[in-house]
Amino acid sequence: MAFDVIITGGRVLDGTGAPPYRADVAVTGDKVAAVGRLDGADAAAVIDATGRLVSPGFVDCHAHGDAVVLDPAVQLAALRQGVTTFVLGQDGVSYAPGSADAVAYAARYFAAVNGPLPGVLGDGPLSVDRLLGAYDRATALNTAYLLPHGTIRYDVMGAAPQAPSREELAAMLGRVERGLAEGAVGLSTGLEYLPGRYAAAEELAALCAPLGGLPYVTHMRAYGTRAGVGMSEVNEIARRSGAAVHVSHLHGPADVLLPLVEEALAAGVDLTFDTYPYLRGSTMLAMVVLPPDAPAADPARTLEMLVSGELDAWWPELAQTWPRLTVSHAPGMEWAEGLGMVEAARREGVEPAEFCRRMLVESRLEAGCVLARPDEGPEGEESVRRMLRHPAQTGGSDGIYVGGHPHPRGFGAFARFLGTHVRELGDWTWEQAAVHLAAHPARRFGLADRGLLRAGFAADVVVLDPATVADRATYDAPRTLATGVDDVLVSGVPVLAGGEPTGATPGRALRSR
Repeated sequence: MAFDVIITGGRVLDGTGAPPYRADVAVTGDKVAAVGRLDGADAAAVIDATGRLVSPGFVDCHAHGDAVVLDPAVQLAALRQGVTTFVLGQDGVSYAPGSADAVAYAARYFAAVNGPLPGVLGDGPLSVDRLLGAYDRATALNTAYLLPHGTIRYDVMGAAPQAPSREELAAMLGRVERGLAEGAVGLSTGLEYLPGRYAAAEELAALCAPLGGLPYVTHMRAYGTRAGVGMSEVNEIARRSGAAVHVSHLHGPADVLLPLVEEALAAGVDLTFDTYPYLRGSTMLAMVVLPPDAPAADPARTLEMLVSGELDAWWPELAQTWPRLTVSHAPGMEWAEGLGMVEAARREGVEPAEFCRRMLVESRLEAGCVLARPDEGPEGEESVRRMLRHPAQTGGSDGIYVGGHPHPRGFGAFARFLGTHVRELGDWTWEQAAVHLAAHPARRFGLADRGLLRAGFAADVVVLDPATVADRATYDAPRTLATGVDDVLVSGVPVLAGGEPTGATPGRALRSR
């Protein structure tokens, strides 16, 4: 027997939920060729995994890497956690499909989340096929892409708040059908963002009709203690369309959320959700501090209102919010990144509201923040643990990599799952971790040959040290790399060796059709 790569001496987590067992893993080309005792086999390269676990590569179900997946530093941050696939196109806003105007809107509106439009894509129009072609073999990570409802709606209707006409709905449906034919793995919505906020369940259910088993992935209309509102709409969309559903970053009190999950499952909804193991969130600053009726889809008008003082009456409503904000991204005011909003304002000698207004204007609404939740503390941590133990849970970092001081979740979420929640707290066994982080998400997004270590499957393989794998990124030092994952293969090619990137870019754009 002769193979390209043999990983020998480790204990295999095959993704089926079976306990780890002693076996070698052989790779030929981009496939797993054999799993078993392969004594005497030859290979061009041998990885000694003695004392380590060998797992299928992890799938980050919610990553804002639409631009930065092409950045080697972001690729390294993911690989050092065992992540081999990013699911992109989240929250209903991304670059494709759309006309030049729609692409420009999505890039501008979500600049603090996804980053600037990569130059390799030009400035539109942009199809799903062209986007996936730009990712394919241009990065060390695999990419899968969700059709962003908000971008599609803007492409057809602009920022209009009304329900679509029959012709407009047909035009949106045509874009969904074409995007699925070009390889998208589902449809995403951001129902707290614009213009997705304007869509009703009837519109969304109609657009889910072509999914054919692929998921409707939703940033719901409400979370936390109001999650019942969001989940009620999820259930209605599932009932109307028959679509499978995946709820993004389902965070909040477990006593509220888990009964909602069980209620949906009992009603026959094919439901999964992702969570990340932190209490604080992160998003664009405008999302947190502007009043709900501010025309955020029209940046010029919003900036005019900020400058003129039209929003001044709103600021007193945020007195309890300022202490919970840390500046993560502040173009033109980079000195403030990493500072709390109150401290940054103090250094400028102004009130937090005035400092925030200046930051929004200076950055042209592109500022980002990390947001502490009111439930931060032991009860919040217990809710995180209870949510990730649910069998419908999958791992997602919600990683935002833009700015000088981002949330640490993009650099540590998956390592924290392993080091803290498996090794230290016992929330999962190692075999359960492989199911939650690899096999389960691969099934959810239709990645039929990923998520398991089995002959004939794609050779996305992670070798991790169960004694040392850990996150090191903190709120003070958010870009610190994780430890304990030193060897990773993507599509059969070593992309991390001895903890260092090899420079290879074998990542595939994973298509559903």
